[in-house]
Amino acid sequence: MKALRSVFRFYVDGFREMTLGRTLWAIILIKLFVMFVILRLLFFPDLLAGKDPQERADYVLENLIPEN
Repeated sequence: MKALRSVFRFYVDGFREMTLGRTLWAIILIKLFVMFVILRLLFFPDLLAGKDPQERADYVLENLIPEN
């Protein structure tokens, strides 16, 4: 537990002393937000929304098993 606390304190102190790093982390977090939230809403619609469990099962079964 003492080792975990010292590792946590190491990172907290490191982030507290950053100047340019804070700006870079802000840019990284904004980019992650755009990638995972905005793009998911625009390009990956929920195809199973509004279907009952049997319709969902049929849809998944049709798309998992290729027709020969």
